[in-house]
Amino acid sequence: MVFVLMNTFFRILWRPFRFGFSRRHLKVESCGITESESSIPLAWVSLIQKHNRAPGIFLSDQRKRFSTMPEIETNQRDSELFSPPSDVRGMTKLDRTAFKKTLTVPVLKVKKEIVNKLMRSLKRAALQRPGIKRVIEDPEDEESRLIMLDPYKIFTSDSFEKEELSILKQLNVSPQISKYNLELTYENFKSEEILRAVLPEGQDVTSGFSRVGHIAHLNLRDHQLPYKHLIGQVMIDKNPGITSAVNKINNIDNTYRNFQMEVLSGEGNMMTKVRENNYTFEFDFSKVYWNPRLSTEHSRITELLKPGDVLFDVFAGVGPFAIPAAKKNCTVFANDLNPESHKWLLHNCKLNKVDQKVKVFNLDGKDFLQGPVREELMQRLGPLSKERKHSVHIVMNLPAKATEFLSAFKSLLDGQPCGSELLPIVHCYSFSKDANPAKDVQQQAGTVLGVSLEACSSVHLVRNVAPNKEMLCITFQIPAAVLYKNQTENQENHDGPPLKRQRT
Repeated sequence: MVFVLMNTFFRILWRPFRFGFSRRHLKVESCGITESESSIPLAWVSLIQKHNRAPGIFLSDQRKRFSTMPEIETNQRDSELFSPPSDVRGMTKLDRTAFKKTLTVPVLKVKKEIVNKLMRSLKRAALQRPGIKRVIEDPEDEESRLIMLDPYKIFTSDSFEKEELSILKQLNVSPQISKYNLELTYENFKSEEILRAVLPEGQDVTSGFSRVGHIAHLNLRDHQLPYKHLIGQVMIDKNPGITSAVNKINNIDNTYRNFQMEVLSGEGNMMTKVRENNYTFEFDFSKVYWNPRLSTEHSRITELLKPGDVLFDVFAGVGPFAIPAAKKNCTVFANDLNPESHKWLLHNCKLNKVDQKVKVFNLDGKDFLQGPVREELMQRLGPLSKERKHSVHIVMNLPAKATEFLSAFKSLLDGQPCGSELLPIVHCYSFSKDANPAKDVQQQAGTVLGVSLEACSSVHLVRNVAPNKEMLCITFQIPAAVLYKNQTENQENHDGPPLKRQRT
């Protein structure tokens, strides 16, 4: 019996293919599977060709699995059968023609008028592969269609489940399986599959990026740099609407909070337009800071605000905090040192029709706090103000350095302290690599202010920036002992226990 199987297997494996072409790029071999061949899973043919194993050895290795069903996870199956050709490994200049590959897959021939009804009953057996149609024209019979089946599930007519066979019988469809040669091309592979096939085995694969309008912003690692132009082109090819791919080539550590970038592929136009939380922003991505991964954080802060509240945005960028706050009928003071950010902030305020509600400044953060912010707080928190007070929020989104600017709050205001409920609320962003990042940022901020914030602040995890590096937001009311001049430990006019001072 084994000898018969092996002989049959050899005949299937080495028999020359008789290719024919259809309008759907389907190569076919219109021959049914004979009874003697029916025990051989069609997927094995492609796998043997892929691995160049001797047929006899392969059969021996797989005989045990064959008796039931190959226990292979979907991911592993795809990596074997639906991966690009192995000879693309190491490619640095994209050659799309090198990704052609022919697979042998089982198909079922049916009359075209019953296809829709039948497909509902063949969900398990049908080929599930993005980008490949499960139902195609029969090049030999205009009245029929071919249903492509999963080569790991359907080997012969006996592979159908009872319910499936019952439906086939009801619809007068023969369960006989034919095998066809399906040609895959570059268009049929996902970006991750292409990059995994090209990059050295065992190396991390880049398939994700930040999308900024028509721009794909990547952050490639050193081992990916030899393939950077290929990676950029694949990102453009596989993501509709992306026409440019760029890579960050330095950290965001300069004065204006932007970074140098290299165009990997596509157009060099960095003027872009994005939609975030129903607001529109336009800017030159090469000259300003924009991170689409902060969309949720922008919404979170906006939801904390109530109409009539005051928002001071110290590092406003192009307006992702300021504009939604103004739309919520808050009074907004927005500042950014970068002249380009200042320009696009003004532009976006007009674009979103809030230019009358936002006062825009082009100052250093410390000068903004000790100038416009101080003046406004003196008016709003002073004893001469009789109107009902609204909350005051100060957003400081400059994670690398924002805590340093907290020193500007020390002795910022003159006169008698306002009630504790009116003290400004600060939302200050910071990075941490500490094992306890929340406590770390509390200590960072507390050290600058000279008081302990551990009992009177909350810390929100914004996102993981890199392995062992978190971005967090610490929220607290500025203690009166910090904010007002000539204040001491005496906190008689304030609710709650006195703040414990930290050594500086």
